[in-house]
Amino acid sequence: MAGNDSMEGINQEMRPWLTMGAPAGVQGLQDVPLTPGKPLFRSSIKLFGWLPIGYSDLTLLSLTPGEGFVEASPMTGMRAWRHERRLEDSDTGCRLLDTLVFEPRVLPTVTSAIIRAFFGHRHRRLRRRYR
Repeated sequence: MAGNDSMEGINQEMRPWLTMGAPAGVQGLQDVPLTPGKPLFRSSIKLFGWLPIGYSDLTLLSLTPGEGFVEASPMTGMRAWRHERRLEDSDTGCRLLDTLVFEPRVLPTVTSAIIRAFFGHRHRRLRRRYR
């Protein structure tokens, strides 16, 4: 099973709605040296895995395996994007907390609703995967 620091793991979390690409030879985040605040690589974003809709210059501010990450990636459609993910122990196993701060370039109300629904989808996929 692909880990969540692998591109396959990331894409399993987002499918079927979106996928993210990586340069040839990059199977996971561990394949690219991490310099906090410097883009790891440009990732193509595809709707349904085939329709290009934009890109993300995947940029991590921090990555702590087993604990979480902070991502602040320039991307199509966003003036600003910050995604913080934290993993915490809980009575039932693990709690995943995503905190998003973003500023869409257009249609902020619609974009916010889409992102809220998309992250709900991601969380459902992760719950099913790790039960």
